[in-house]
Amino acid sequence: MTRRAPIEDINEDNLVVTKPKKSAAGVEAVLVALDRGFAQAGVPRTAKALLRLNQRDGTDCPGCAWPESQGHRKTAEFCENGAKAVAEESTLRTVTPAFWAEHSIEELATKTEYWLGNQGRITHPVVIRPGDTHYSQISWNEAFELIGERIRATVPDRTVFYTSGRTANEAAFLYQLFARSIGTNNLPDCSNMCHESSGSAMNATIGIGKGTVSLEDIHQAELILVVGQNPGTNHPRMLSALKECKDNGGRVVAVNPLPEAGLFNFKDPQSVSGLIGDGTALADEYLQIKVGGDLALFQALGHLLLEAEERVPGSVVDAEFVAANTQGLDEYRAARTTIDWAETEKATGLTAVEISTVAQMMIDSTATIICWALGLTQQPHSVNTLKEIINLLLLQGNFGKPGAGACPVRGHSNVQGDRTMGVWEKPKEPMLAALDKEFGIESPRTHGLDSVDTVAAFENDDVDVFVSMGGNFALACSDTVALEAAMQRVGLTVHVSTKPNRSHIMHGTTSLILPTLGRTDTDDKHPGGRQVLSVEDSMSVVRTTQGRLDPVSEHLLAEPVIVARMASATLGDDHVIDWKAMADDYDVIRDRISQVLPGFTDFNARLKTKNGFVLPNPPRDTRSFATDIGRARFTVSPLEYLTPPAGHLILQTMRSHDQYNTTFYGLDDRYRGISGGRRVILIHQDDATELGFADRDMVDVISTFQGEERRANEFRLVVYPTPRGCAAAYFPEANALMHRELVARESNTPGYKAMSVRFIAHEAAKSAPLT
Repeated sequence: MTRRAPIEDINEDNLVVTKPKKSAAGVEAVLVALDRGFAQAGVPRTAKALLRLNQRDGTDCPGCAWPESQGHRKTAEFCENGAKAVAEESTLRTVTPAFWAEHSIEELATKTEYWLGNQGRITHPVVIRPGDTHYSQISWNEAFELIGERIRATVPDRTVFYTSGRTANEAAFLYQLFARSIGTNNLPDCSNMCHESSGSAMNATIGIGKGTVSLEDIHQAELILVVGQNPGTNHPRMLSALKECKDNGGRVVAVNPLPEAGLFNFKDPQSVSGLIGDGTALADEYLQIKVGGDLALFQALGHLLLEAEERVPGSVVDAEFVAANTQGLDEYRAARTTIDWAETEKATGLTAVEISTVAQMMIDSTATIICWALGLTQQPHSVNTLKEIINLLLLQGNFGKPGAGACPVRGHSNVQGDRTMGVWEKPKEPMLAALDKEFGIESPRTHGLDSVDTVAAFENDDVDVFVSMGGNFALACSDTVALEAAMQRVGLTVHVSTKPNRSHIMHGTTSLILPTLGRTDTDDKHPGGRQVLSVEDSMSVVRTTQGRLDPVSEHLLAEPVIVARMASATLGDDHVIDWKAMADDYDVIRDRISQVLPGFTDFNARLKTKNGFVLPNPPRDTRSFATDIGRARFTVSPLEYLTPPAGHLILQTMRSHDQYNTTFYGLDDRYRGISGGRRVILIHQDDATELGFADRDMVDVISTFQGEERRANEFRLVVYPTPRGCAAAYFPEANALMHRELVARESNTPGYKAMSVRFIAHEAAKSAPLT
């Protein structure tokens, strides 16, 4: 074990491929988690952090947004990847001004995100100005003065405020307030790139963009469909909830292109059977669907459910619920009366028998939950696909009763809370009116830029100031090569960050890096002493989070303080809003929030209760639906699926088990049997043979969209049990292949699960120019 930062970067020649695993978690997960923590932060610091992780008076995990139990909590209330996230944040490795003096931008541009992130926590604010080759230290006062000067020198809509999902509620609220006080709704966030399709589909059909279930509902469900999701890596604590569902007699159906270990067997490391036994079998049925075939699957299920209802009236459809709460059943029934099974099988890669088996499971269930994640949200027809899920749930009355509902499984911790706090480029009038009344400002009403629009704005030179509250915009977005070039033309980029990342290197002509406290750090530099923040989980529970570790540098500032000082430097100390009062005492922020946002009345008092509080959710709470028609809406969509050109495959992006978004914890994707490298393409043996390639061939990958091509070089083909016609590669390495206009209709979410790609042998690449 060592706390020294790695000297060597990724060497793709070290790629090792073994057989995929058939179970998730277990003893190995515990050992890996502890090893990463000890290597980064040492034993005492790791133990102090982990023992308070997700406890009632402790730190909310900086990883995923899966909820905690409202009842008894275990001593180890975290998963392997949560422990890795804490290790990354609690590390004792530091990036001091000496690091920036030693490494030029030219050198750092050759490093991978793995190397950059593993250097450690940034200790001082730094700046790079036109003509500089290195970042150098700057005082906080100078940094804020520079930000204020540059924002005042441009017009509001040429300033962009991006945020990742890690930002706590109080900082997010101040952030959007600052943007709107300046006069812009340019508030893109990571939601635009992941679950925006979920919100677009659900708001239109059930009147809310959030999930309608609780953790207890997961435990009580008779049937859970887990679709387009890899919980073993991306939401490991969900496996415990699925196990409890199974223990209670529930059944699970997994629908996913890749046979992920976490879908099949869970070895609970906190139980005897998980440590030394066979674990718990999770999926009763597994549908290995083609990428993009889910819309066809859900339409087929709807056809079969309605067919069964026609045979035995009252056996499937909850007629009372439908009559009282919905509109559009007749049109939906007419659309699902017939089905082309040959085309359905072509679209899905499934047989009619496989689909019928799952349909019967739904017919037999009186309480069904459908869960989904990015496998469904990042395709051109994603919104229609998700509307079909809502159709199925409405048909059987699976809202507002125990064990039933819609469950979009959010990714980053507090990504849902940021949206609740108003970080959105398309704010609704009631929220803006309440904001204006409370603070005496005049918020802009014109919609701003989302993440995809911001990429276009960069390329069109329409951005003068870009502020990023966390995140790694340059690496997370599509059209990587063009985006990085465009970001370097921006006048000022500002990054509120904990560790170095690629966006710091692809900087504007002037760039600031402002080091901030992490979720695990104590925040006690305030007149009233230590401060507490709040977050909202994937199931609308708002709770406290407070760090317990001593920060690695005395020069770090908390995110709410950074936002407030940016605002004061820009708008002046005599501004109508007292920014300093809110930075000094977060209770003041929460009192103001309670006057603006529905559901937050008595915010401070309710936050201090044992489990926090749950925000209102009309479909779940009262079976009411706040759509424009006051009812839930059945919808009809045409059959649509992904059909690549001849000689191409459909490529989806994925994360490794040693990764969270653009952060690489290590190089071991052990559940898939891949380690040591990341530039791989998972491909079916028959597809490789048909295209003239063999396992481990080195290729350059070319994507095709609307007559344009993108290229990413030097990927290794790995034969893997993918569906025919489908391939997979790691995010963000494959982002260079993504055309920024390949998006989901309505939501504008990037189509990371919908790329058409072909391969050229790497040696032949130079003789094959792009069209």
